[in-house]
Amino acid sequence: MSSKNRVYMLLILLFFQIFSVFGLTNGPDAMALQALKSEWTKFPKNWEGSDPCGTNWVGITCSNDRIVSISLGNAYLEGKLSADITALSELQILDLTSNPNLTGPLPSNIGNLKKLTTLNLMGCGFSGQIPESIGSLEQLTTLSLNSNKFIGTIPASIGRLSKLFWFDIADNQIEGALPVSNGTSSPGLDMLLQTKHFHFGNNKLSGDIPEKLFSSNMTLLHVLFDGNQFTGKIPDSLSLVKTLTVLRLDRNKLTGDIPSSLNNLTILQELYLANNRFTGSLPNLTSLTSLYTLDVSNNQLQFSLVPSWISSLRSLATLRMEAIQLEGPIPIFLFSPTQLQTVVLKRNQINATLDFGTIYSNQLEFVDLQYNYITDYKPSANKRIQVMLADNPVCQDPANRLSEYCNAIQHNTSFSAPQINCPRCGQGKEPSPACRCVYPVTGILTFRSPSFSGYTNDTNFNTLHQGLDEFFKNPSYPVDSVVIRNIRENPTDHHLLIDLLVFPSEKETFNVTGMDSVISAFSTHTYKQPPIFGPYIFKADQYSPFSGGSMSANKGIIIGAAVGGAVLLLLLTIAGIYALRQRNRADRAAGRNNPFAKWNKSKSNIDAPQLMGAKAFTFDELKKCTDNFSKANDVGGGGYGQVYKGVLPSGELIAIKRAQQGSSQGELEFKTEIELLSRVHHKNVVKLLGFCFDKTEQMLVYEYIPNGSLTDSLSGKSGITLDWTTRLRIILGSSKGLAYLHENADPPIIHRDIKSNNILLNESLTAKVADFGLSKLVGDPEKVHVTTQVKGTLVSRE
Repeated sequence: MSSKNRVYMLLILLFFQIFSVFGLTNGPDAMALQALKSEWTKFPKNWEGSDPCGTNWVGITCSNDRIVSISLGNAYLEGKLSADITALSELQILDLTSNPNLTGPLPSNIGNLKKLTTLNLMGCGFSGQIPESIGSLEQLTTLSLNSNKFIGTIPASIGRLSKLFWFDIADNQIEGALPVSNGTSSPGLDMLLQTKHFHFGNNKLSGDIPEKLFSSNMTLLHVLFDGNQFTGKIPDSLSLVKTLTVLRLDRNKLTGDIPSSLNNLTILQELYLANNRFTGSLPNLTSLTSLYTLDVSNNQLQFSLVPSWISSLRSLATLRMEAIQLEGPIPIFLFSPTQLQTVVLKRNQINATLDFGTIYSNQLEFVDLQYNYITDYKPSANKRIQVMLADNPVCQDPANRLSEYCNAIQHNTSFSAPQINCPRCGQGKEPSPACRCVYPVTGILTFRSPSFSGYTNDTNFNTLHQGLDEFFKNPSYPVDSVVIRNIRENPTDHHLLIDLLVFPSEKETFNVTGMDSVISAFSTHTYKQPPIFGPYIFKADQYSPFSGGSMSANKGIIIGAAVGGAVLLLLLTIAGIYALRQRNRADRAAGRNNPFAKWNKSKSNIDAPQLMGAKAFTFDELKKCTDNFSKANDVGGGGYGQVYKGVLPSGELIAIKRAQQGSSQGELEFKTEIELLSRVHHKNVVKLLGFCFDKTEQMLVYEYIPNGSLTDSLSGKSGITLDWTTRLRIILGSSKGLAYLHENADPPIIHRDIKSNNILLNESLTAKVADFGLSKLVGDPEKVHVTTQVKGTLVSRE
């Protein structure tokens, strides 16, 4: 809580105690909720008065005058989560799903909520590290922190959560290794024997997957480690988890052979190993008789024929084996599994004739064999099969070039259930199946590992719709009907995305309680999806009827605390504090308006920098966001000083270039870099966010570029392999950045120190020109001469 709000709250709480305005709610609980409310600038309309239980504050559930649940999904909440929430000692459920304007770090003392069983913060804007104290929530069964902005590592203390069932931290920026226990001195994730779900996808987790992580005592159903930076081999211990049904290791940097021990996972339904660095041959996986999906695409496997054991996987629906050096002809038996729907074998060296024969699956819909060496094609009698043979010799024949199979066909669906044929509605409303114009709850149902890929087959989606419709027919939900539509696949991770609309019954809109009941049905997984759809999350859109439905937090507190003449005394006290703070604020503002008031021109004979929009940071702000410029955040340096990684309170990563005393460059470079970068804006030029000229410090604050310099990648230091296409893209990006500086910047800028050390690479390997300390502005060429002589230090070729 900010110091200003803390002063206000102390006065208000003292006021409450003196005048005994609390009603039925337990006093500490009511005070804690008032403190929470003071940190939020938007909250539900009926949060008025001082008695949350007695006046039925929306989203608050009480038992014996104690607050046991806060459930406010998608409620347009805005602000931070106050540490005072930990005073709610009876709280069991905290569900703030889909409130993206809830920001800042989680309270470091959140572990004091000893009775908490459910912590759902999916789809918020929380940042910073996951608190270590979270491992003290001994009753916790559900921990959903996915789709936020969390950084740092996974706290080892989570291993103490012996009752944890659901553990989801996907879609954050969490990094580092997976913690495992070390005797009795340190806990780890290997201790979570009752946990069914490890959902860690799309983070920055790295290092080897520990052999100790898995054991035969675990009861895991889903291990989703996709989209990280794991290295090393698949641990053999993974094969001990016989309960496993979904395993996603795709989009990492795993190496070695694909272990044959995976054959022990006999009830496995989904196996994703694509986009790694596996070598050797593909093992025989005939024991995986329940397997629906097998994806081993884009690995460095040795040349081999199409495996004959594929035909024994009778449940197989999706087979993806793109770019794994398959060769030879396609055997007819490949298409024989009775459930087979999709086959992707593109970018291999398959040759001869494509012939489906007569024993292919009746479910078969899509076969992609682009970029192979197929010379002939005998079309199937089944016209529903979409075949893609572009960039094969068969399509070079003039007689075939216009054939459908020689063009890049995309499979999609316009499926909608039910079909709605109603006039359009205005004012942001949608027509329900009954043609009522109302405001539905909308969002995207994301299935992270569906067991099918035939998106033109309506049967699966009719089953999904019927199940949703029947679930929400329960009288406890104020729902009239449900619609699903716009079904598509995310091509990067093969997630299935479906637009969902849930329509209110009777009225035009849901109230906060009704909408929260819909959101909670998904966030708590009360709704059970058909098994074939696999694990899911629901990301709700912001509900437009609530966009203006909250009030000022400070106004709400004052109104709730107003009792007769005592309010006057309270306001006078606040006014005095406010006047004092305004005076201090004015003094600080003067410093911000002229951050270079202490610039010593007489010392260096250099004028103070002239800025165009760069933010002035204080030394204390940058000290805090780098953990006192710790060694852990030191990411390099040079003659000018050191560069540190930092995290702003908003969660944004930054790089801080800090000058050191006696550096080989000084005030001139500092002045040059600020002036130049504050006036340039281009995607291939590193962005200056601000600077610090405070307490004798000179620091420059940039956007953080995660993949370091081009030198690091070319030398192998960063672990990134640059193919020739990527290298060409980096060259073009660097050239575009320099061209912008030379030709389009106003005035133009000559860099004079271009080298691979000064080309940085972001997360998508986009080139960013950096380090402008030796640059020069180009004025009128008839009035001034600017040398373009190369400056700076040379890069060693050793």
